[in-house]
Amino acid sequence: LHKAFWDSPEEQLTASPPDYTGAIQLLQEIRDHCFFGQALLSLLLPRHHQLRSQIEEALDMELIRQEADHEALDIRGLTMFVLGTMPVWDEEVQGLQALTDPAHLLRELFRVLGPMKTDMLTFTVQSIRTRLQDHIIHYERKKFQELLDKLPNRQDRTREWLCKPAAEASASSSQPPPHPAVSGSPAVPSLGAISSSTAVPSLKSVLNQGYMNLLCWEPGQKEYPTFMDQARLQGVQAQVNQLTIIGAVLLVTSSMCESTLFCWPGFVARLKVVTKVLLEGLSCTWRDFPPFHVPGGVQGQVGWGFEQPGLVEGSQQDKCISLKGQIKSIVDKGNAVWHDTEQRIHSFLSLFISSDGQNSQKDFPKGLDPIQEELLEVRRRFGSVIHHNRQVFGPYYSGILKKLLLPKAESDWD
Repeated sequence: LHKAFWDSPEEQLTASPPDYTGAIQLLQEIRDHCFFGQALLSLLLPRHHQLRSQIEEALDMELIRQEADHEALDIRGLTMFVLGTMPVWDEEVQGLQALTDPAHLLRELFRVLGPMKTDMLTFTVQSIRTRLQDHIIHYERKKFQELLDKLPNRQDRTREWLCKPAAEASASSSQPPPHPAVSGSPAVPSLGAISSSTAVPSLKSVLNQGYMNLLCWEPGQKEYPTFMDQARLQGVQAQVNQLTIIGAVLLVTSSMCESTLFCWPGFVARLKVVTKVLLEGLSCTWRDFPPFHVPGGVQGQVGWGFEQPGLVEGSQQDKCISLKGQIKSIVDKGNAVWHDTEQRIHSFLSLFISSDGQNSQKDFPKGLDPIQEELLEVRRRFGSVIHHNRQVFGPYYSGILKKLLLPKAESDWD
């Protein structure tokens, strides 16, 4: 179909006399729907009168049709004008300028215009991104307020969600600090505490803990507190749960396998991909994790590695069976490896949001280097979602915490 589409104008232009019907339609397409024409004119500034006049005159479709009727239409001249107006992709443009066949030139012009239009749209969005974000924040807040005016009880679930971290923070701040003689070093105030005779946690630290609690939200537990960002936050939660399983599987495998096998180039990446594929589509909570999937897949990969010539010596059948049992036990609710891996990941994310995204390389959790790339992506996504959520609903959270939970708390965000 693609070939037939371009064969038609080529046959028309090589006929005697030439038929410009297809070529005119392509020029109309360039003017109205591609990078040039209306799209290009919309990017011009008001002072660009001369350039605007040149574009409108060159792509005047009525004049083009009249020239075609009198067999005076210069297809190559028009395409050369379009090429000369292109502001980017110099190498591609130079390659097109060497073409002489009008049909081939039109075809290659469309090939370049598609990605070029995408580039220009991307640039336009990036250039107005800040204004768009500000608009989105005000728009979402306005719509939420309209909903809240109709359903004032909507804040009840949010209030209940914030009660737990607020109570924990209040209890923690009310405890006396350890004596220097006991701890061996001066007492250090907890994150968010203010300097006073009675340390009061900041609103931001309490809210951050509330966000961390959402990563442990059980399906069907209660109504979700931040329903407008529920899908995005639960998407992050699913990623964290998946990485917890993958990290735990890799930790167990590395401790059970020969060091030569786990350090073999490509083996860890292969094992990680297999485990991730087996987890695809699962919510990855300990309740619905099917224990027969991943253990068998990991056992197969390890067995495959043991079979590689010159890698390890001797029979490893017993070790494979033992490894499968260890992988199965990961899904037990009280499993130490699962719990430790989850704590490391959560601590890493908690430190990231509490430090306003200032994590350093030394903060990366030990033992989870094989999933570093995936964990950094989850960190970026989690930070982006809660930053937007805090920008939109910060005033509501602040009001709840100050008026109902922590009337003496310090407000530390705008």
